[in-house]
Amino acid sequence: MAREIQITFDCGDPAKLAAFWAEALHYRLDGPPPGFESWEQALDAWGVPPERRNDASAVVDPDGSGPRLFFQRVPEGKQAKNRLHLDLRAAPGLSDEARMAALESEADRLVAHGATRLHRQDPAPPLHFGHLIMADPEGNEFCLD
Repeated sequence: MAREIQITFDCGDPAKLAAFWAEALHYRLDGPPPGFESWEQALDAWGVPPERRNDASAVVDPDGSGPRLFFQRVPEGKQAKNRLHLDLRAAPGLSDEARMAALESEADRLVAHGATRLHRQDPAPPLHFGHLIMADPEGNEFCLD
């Protein structure tokens, strides 16, 4: 049996980063715990003060097949290049100009939601099909592949 995983991001603004990744992955914000109609209701019941209500957030795959992404506030900013990053498969089955056009279109959509374009790697057959290197709103690198 495969083990379920969660991918955790250390960040400065969990709500903002969760909203970005929900948009990027076509995920949704994780719903409130059972017995509560909203997160505000749960946080009120638990006595969480207003200044701590953006300490964490999460997004989930609406189909339940992808991993949960968890965002936790940490005091320090990003220090260096990521050693691990996500590849978003934005052009499956496409090649050459059609592939790069699909990647560029997705890059434009994500830039409108706070991403930054870092680099374009054009196709170099036979092993490299081309990809775009991006950064999320807090500078975490990811690829459009």
